[in-house]
Amino acid sequence: MASWSDFATAEPTLAAGVRALLQQYGPGLAYLATVRADGGPRVHPVSPVITDEGVYCFIVDSPKRRDLERDGRYALHSYPPEENDDEAILTGRATPVRDPRVIADLALSLHASREVDWRLFELSIESAVLRTHGPAGALPLAVLPKVAPLNRSWHAELPRPLAAVS
Repeated sequence: MASWSDFATAEPTLAAGVRALLQQYGPGLAYLATVRADGGPRVHPVSPVITDEGVYCFIVDSPKRRDLERDGRYALHSYPPEENDDEAILTGRATPVRDPRVIADLALSLHASREVDWRLFELSIESAVLRTHGPAGALPLAVLPKVAPLNRSWHAELPRPLAAVS
């Protein structure tokens, strides 16, 4: 797993494209997929917060928060732009943020109400995908020149197993 800053350092152009799609309407907007207790998927709209250091979500008391507290695996998918079918996807693990300074700074800058029962999660990144379809979209209905989709992806380096000592 990697932080947003690790990912952005490794793949700055890809990170900029992902960030642009997640923040295309101003604040972050995306669909968050979590894993239900029975193993099935659950999808929710969220407003991810991207800083230079990380990707965060304020999650209120809800099924999605209980999913993340039990099993941190997630997928985050951008909303579709109005003019095309481009998409950005992050996968990884969500962990509750414990640092009071990080929580206070983000809550203050984003006007998160203390009266709401929310918890802040950081989304570590295992993989990132940016798919662009061109002006005709993914499934053009009009007769237009076909443009092949462009896929860019990145995967965090997995820790290497220690060599066996004999």
